[in-house]
Amino acid sequence: MDFEEVLEIVAQEPVFESGLLLAGQDDPGNIRRQLSRWVSAGKLYRMRRGLYALAPPYQRLKPHPFVIANRIAPASYVSLQSAMAHYGLIPEHAPVVTSVTTGRPGQWDTPLGAFNYRHVSVKVFFGYRRLDLGLSQPAFVASAEKALLDLIYLTPQGDRAEYLEALRLQNLDQLSLDELDRVATGFDRPKLYRAVQAVKRLMPSQPRDSDGT
Repeated sequence: MDFEEVLEIVAQEPVFESGLLLAGQDDPGNIRRQLSRWVSAGKLYRMRRGLYALAPPYQRLKPHPFVIANRIAPASYVSLQSAMAHYGLIPEHAPVVTSVTTGRPGQWDTPLGAFNYRHVSVKVFFGYRRLDLGLSQPAFVASAEKALLDLIYLTPQGDRAEYLEALRLQNLDQLSLDELDRVATGFDRPKLYRAVQAVKRLMPSQPRDSDGT
């Protein structure tokens, strides 16, 4: 297989698994060696073992960081400061994409950015949805309410008023009181119930309910 064939197969893929090229090949080892050479030549980026993206100028579709995060660790969703910044809940850009996973925690540093994974139990692995990020690039991302409560849950003393004030939370009118209560119930931890009450005190006087009214 030459590189032109690779471009025909993966041109519309923001990231791709090596298995996409290995199917039907008589010598998978040869394809793997070619992938390594193309990475060394700067034609491909390696995200992790077996996961690649085309490099400029061959890249027709720039991968969204949230898509990369999902693909590096398939059993994960983007949350915490990354999702909060996406929704405009905090003023800062999050330079590292942080996700929640039931798998091992860790960080991946790639040519297309850094990706951090925080471990949670299966019980609290909920509250995310599939978002269309444009250019047919969907990714699993926490709801605004779950992203905030994930952060509080995973931060020691994250329910303290001082910590919440330091986050410089904004646009809190987009949060649903009903959803905050539902997410806190899913965690079923006193810390999260306290946090929700603290967040409510920071919200505008007329926050929206779950139906948007």
